[in-house]
Amino acid sequence: MRLNTYLNFNGNCEAAFEYYAQHLGGKIIVKVPYMTGPNMPPGMDGKLMHARIEIAGTVLMASDTPAGRYAPMGSNFLSLSVDSKEEAERIYAALSTGGEIRMKMEETFFAHRFAMFTDKFGVNWMVLHEKTER
Repeated sequence: MRLNTYLNFNGNCEAAFEYYAQHLGGKIIVKVPYMTGPNMPPGMDGKLMHARIEIAGTVLMASDTPAGRYAPMGSNFLSLSVDSKEEAERIYAALSTGGEIRMKMEETFFAHRFAMFTDKFGVNWMVLHEKTER
């Protein structure tokens, strides 16, 4: 059994996955566009019905959501655990650009580096380089 995350985007799924592939070293495995025809939801021409990317051995799936069905992530986050302060800072800089910072990158009692933000595609992230000693 596997548990995978499935995200919905408001028309920018392909751009988000291309960005994540570039900045997180991911590989896009599948991009399936909506099929033109009488059953295609209005406004979905050129949008993705399904996409899949692999990032660090983890599968992330997503699609563009037809108008009126998209809802932002709210209090759900994707959490990235990294092996160094430098990697945490790099990813934070790349993914938070153009987004909204909820907690800036800083040291905490549990992490050398920790941050919370919403990226420019509307996806909530946590990035941390965890402290092993407590």
